[in-house]
Amino acid sequence: MKVFVPPIKSQGIKTKLVGWISSNVEELQYDRWVEPFMGTGVVAFNVRPKKALLCDSNPHLIRFYNAVKNKEITSGIVRKFLTDEGIKLLKSEGTYYYDVRKRFNEEGNPLDFLFLSRSCFNGMMRFNKKGGYNVPFCKKPNRFAQSLVTKITNQVENISQIIENGDYTFKLQDFKDTLNDIKHTDLVYSDPPYIGRHVDYFDSWTEEEELILKEGLINSESKFILSTWLSNKYRTNDYIFSVWKDCFITTKEHFYYVGGKESNRNAVYEALLSSIKLKDSISNTEMKSRIKLNLSQLTEKKKINKKTKQFSLFIENTNDLVLHEKLSNHPNSSI
Repeated sequence: MKVFVPPIKSQGIKTKLVGWISSNVEELQYDRWVEPFMGTGVVAFNVRPKKALLCDSNPHLIRFYNAVKNKEITSGIVRKFLTDEGIKLLKSEGTYYYDVRKRFNEEGNPLDFLFLSRSCFNGMMRFNKKGGYNVPFCKKPNRFAQSLVTKITNQVENISQIIENGDYTFKLQDFKDTLNDIKHTDLVYSDPPYIGRHVDYFDSWTEEEELILKEGLINSESKFILSTWLSNKYRTNDYIFSVWKDCFITTKEHFYYVGGKESNRNAVYEALLSSIKLKDSISNTEMKSRIKLNLSQLTEKKKINKKTKQFSLFIENTNDLVLHEKLSNHPNSSI
């Protein structure tokens, strides 16, 4: 599957998981795709539903994608902006980054938001209590070389085409308001801040909110899927077995590269919780039992090849090299 990468970067972006998520929803029937936490939009842009309601409480994300939708931001505008601002960044040996950050926090320009997203430290998106973007510079003054500018320009063009070919609504609102907009014919994909993990100003998250989300999804009577984490080498997400105990679960191992220290970058078992049985999902009770018995937490079924196709090379008396194909079921057959 070719993955369409959005131009905005963020901590915890689902770029490497979107193929897995898409494969689990591709056969489901629904009238509209709804996301209460759209984030960078990577999942919706790759699932590419005909109709979608994409919501977030971060005004900068919604402002950016509405600007793309309304053609206020185009690939040509992005190319010129990043080229010009990149030259200033290079000439200042990186200090211009903080001028842009200050300007963005005062004016909220979506192009400045894109600039910061692609030149900040470690691709993070973090805000202080006053809503100010506070991520430091990535320490690469030549960040906006022509190759990266072209890459981002292409990403903007790709996303612009996806939006133009669908019926997409981008809405700034709290997830609780989005829950009230859900219809029973919708398919809801929720990617809330992972409870018990990192948070920021726009993505703070509590147990109370987790419960409100669960109740709202159940009351909507819609099909829903939710991304969360199951476990890492230190602990297990117990909310899966309390708040979401009635859901099916499917899992995949994933490695995050978002920590400031290498010691914080560890493998995590990602989980899709769902109100309906997905391709490789199991019951919540079975997963709980697997963990208790120290069995595998992965739900994906292994593919078994019935026959192995092997090739042998022989040298004929004429010194010609002839390729002979042979089939063998014997495990010790030589190649």
